[in-house]
Amino acid sequence: MDFQQMKSVIEGLLFVAGDEGLDAKQLAEILEQDANFIRDLVKDLQSDFRSGHRGLQIVELAGTYQLTTLPAHAPYFERLAHSPSRSSLSQAALETLAIVAYKQPITRVEIEEIRGVKAERALQTLVAKDLIQEVNRADAPGRPILYGTTKAFLDYFALSHISELPETSLFQVDEGLEEETRLLFNKLEAEQITFEDVSDTE
Repeated sequence: MDFQQMKSVIEGLLFVAGDEGLDAKQLAEILEQDANFIRDLVKDLQSDFRSGHRGLQIVELAGTYQLTTLPAHAPYFERLAHSPSRSSLSQAALETLAIVAYKQPITRVEIEEIRGVKAERALQTLVAKDLIQEVNRADAPGRPILYGTTKAFLDYFALSHISELPETSLFQVDEGLEEETRLLFNKLEAEQITFEDVSDTE
């Protein structure tokens, strides 16, 4: 594998890692290369992004590399979030919200293990609408973010505390989260939750 291919792999890995990112040691282990060599490759990749006027950048936070959007483009992302065509929460967002509500605090990886698909975009949507938030960092490699619901979530569903959600002990064991998710979906569908509705509760 040549330098360009390795840089391409790094870009893909950082995209998959999402907001948890990866450090030089993790990248080195995956690519079976020296960590210092990986750091140099990342610097080259950062330069490639800048010179190519890309819409993404690689930032280093606390020794962890993350693939992020450009701060200068933030106004456009806000327009997307408030676009009328995106007013309703997607099925993926609903599923993710239900999982966070019942299993919090929970990491993105744990959510994805339950859903079986990526949850990055759904999490970003829910955070942007103040339905979930970062509550802590897990004591695990990379210190992944732990997500939990917000006061806006409780206000919208007229709950004084998260414990007022239907008790999971009432569900049959073999139904598990699927039944929990269905129950929350029923309430979500009854309320016809939209971005505008959530904004009204903030």
